[in-house]
Amino acid sequence: MKLFRLALPLALATTLFTVLAGGASAASSVVGHVYVNDNTAGTNTIAAFDRHADGTLTPTAGSPFPTGGAGTGHGIGAQGALQQTSDGRYLLAVDAGSNQISVLRISHDGGLKTVGGGSVSSGGNEPLSIAVHDNLVYVANAGAGGSNYTGFTINPGGHLRALANSTVPLPDAASPGDVLFNSDGTKLVGTRVGSSQIDSFSVGSDGRLTAAAGSPFTAQGLGPFGSEFRPTDPTQLFVSNAHDGAGNGTVSAFSDATDGTLTSIGSSPYPDAQTAPCWVEISHDGNFLFAVNTASSSISRYAIAANGALNLLGSTPISGTHVGAFDARLSPDGTTLYVVEDGAAAVGAFAVNGGTLTELPSSPTALPTGTAGFGIVVT
Repeated sequence: MKLFRLALPLALATTLFTVLAGGASAASSVVGHVYVNDNTAGTNTIAAFDRHADGTLTPTAGSPFPTGGAGTGHGIGAQGALQQTSDGRYLLAVDAGSNQISVLRISHDGGLKTVGGGSVSSGGNEPLSIAVHDNLVYVANAGAGGSNYTGFTINPGGHLRALANSTVPLPDAASPGDVLFNSDGTKLVGTRVGSSQIDSFSVGSDGRLTAAAGSPFTAQGLGPFGSEFRPTDPTQLFVSNAHDGAGNGTVSAFSDATDGTLTSIGSSPYPDAQTAPCWVEISHDGNFLFAVNTASSSISRYAIAANGALNLLGSTPISGTHVGAFDARLSPDGTTLYVVEDGAAAVGAFAVNGGTLTELPSSPTALPTGTAGFGIVVT
C-alpha cells in the first residue's frame, strides 16, 4: 500500500510534465510523423516530430537527424525539397549547400538513418525540388552554370543511380521552383519562377522526358511557383502565380493533354486577393485547393469543380508576424494541414473540415535552432 501511495503521485507528476513539455494530450496517441528539411548550413539535418491524433507535434527522439550533405543556412523558395518514396520507406532530401541528394531510411519509431553509400550528386547546382514516382526520381537544380532537371532511379535498398541521358538543361535565369509527376507518372512538369514559364513533359517507359510541343509554356502570371496535379484527375494541373504584386495573387488551372500540351481551364487564372501565393496543396479527395500566401501570412481556400475551375472560398490567417509561410502538406487522413513557417522557425498546424481551416491551439511548434526550413513530409 505504501508503494502504491508513492507511485501514484509520481505517475501523475510524470503525466503532467509530459503534457506541459510536449504540448500534446497524454491520451493522444502517436499516429504518424512530420519531417522538415532544416536546410542548415554545414551539416544539413531533418527535423522529425511525432504526430499525435489531435494534430499536435512533439519532437521525435534523436531529432534532428543529419542528412550527410550540407544546407545553405538561408531561406530558399521552392516546393518539394523533401519527399517520401512511393513505398513509404525512405525520405529524399535536397542538400542545396553541397549540390547533393540524400536518402534516409524511416524507422518504425519515426527516426531516420542515412542509407549506406552516402549522398549523391544532384547532377547540377543548388538542388531545390524533388519529384518521385515509383522508382523514378527527378531533381530540379537552380544554380547558375548547372540549372536543369536530372533523372535518377532508386532501388529497393534506397540507393540512387543517375539516369543516363536524362538531364534537361535550363537557362540560368529560369530559377525553377518546383518539379513534380502526376499521379500515374506519365507527366512531369516544372515551374520557371524567373522567366515565368512552365515546362511540360511526357515520361517515357525508360524514364526519360519528351517536351510537349510549345514547351515551355508562358505562365498566366509572373513567378509561377508551386504546383500540383489533382489527385483524382492526373490531367488537371494547378499552378500558383506569386509575383504579380500586393493583393494580385492568382492560381492557374490547366488541362494537361496526352502529349503534354497545357490549355487553360475556365476563366483561369483565378484571383485570391492575397500577396505571393507560393505553395499549393490539394485535398486527397480532389475537392479543395489550399494556396499558401507567403507575403500575406494566410492560406487561400478554393473549391475545385469537376472540370477544374476554381471558386475562392476565402483566406485563413496564420498566427504570428513575419512567419514566412512556406511548404504545406496534408496528413494522410486529410484532417490536418501542416505548414513550414521559415520566418518563425516553426511548423504551423490547421484542422481541415472540407474547405475550412482552423489553426490548432498548439500551433506553431518550434523547429530546431539554426534552421532555414523548406520542404515537408507528413506520414
